[in-house]
Amino acid sequence: MKKIQKGFTLIELMIVVAIIGILAAVAIPAYQDYVVKAKLSKVQSTLDSVKLALAMYYQENGSFPDATIVSTTASVTGNTPNLWGSIGIKSGEKVTLPSEVNTMTVDGTPLTSVILDILVQKGKIKANTIDDKHLVIIGEAGGTAINWTCVNASGKAGSGTTGIGTVSSITEEIALKFFQCPN
Repeated sequence: MKKIQKGFTLIELMIVVAIIGILAAVAIPAYQDYVVKAKLSKVQSTLDSVKLALAMYYQENGSFPDATIVSTTASVTGNTPNLWGSIGIKSGEKVTLPSEVNTMTVDGTPLTSVILDILVQKGKIKANTIDDKHLVIIGEAGGTAINWTCVNASGKAGSGTTGIGTVSSITEEIALKFFQCPN
């Protein structure tokens, strides 16, 4: 009589393990990128409300606010103390930031443009390339709209703006692509 095989051979098991390893090698980096993008979208949603408030302020007043405003302290230096009020935040209160953002500074002192500087919280998104780095976005009035451009690590902005290269900017390719920063 012939014996019936019970179980799998060693080669069959090794093939299955190799296939699972290949799938994991492809899936894990993709998953990590999706997690980073999800956290960046929280930062983007914070930026969107401030961008809208600044655009409305410019439309109503013909210039950007003549002030520098820091989100974490609610402090305002300059001549426009009511910028946060234009997005519904009472005087003296702070902007609610997601846990991924340490501080957000709005600098409208040039009046013809406005600089949004977001400092990413350490240990929240991606170490060494995004965490504890700045995301700098410049808004410039152009005809009928405000043109927003991201400044990369070298200080280069997308639409000819000189930018500011004095801060430690984000260098991660995913973030640069997400915020449409020039390479």
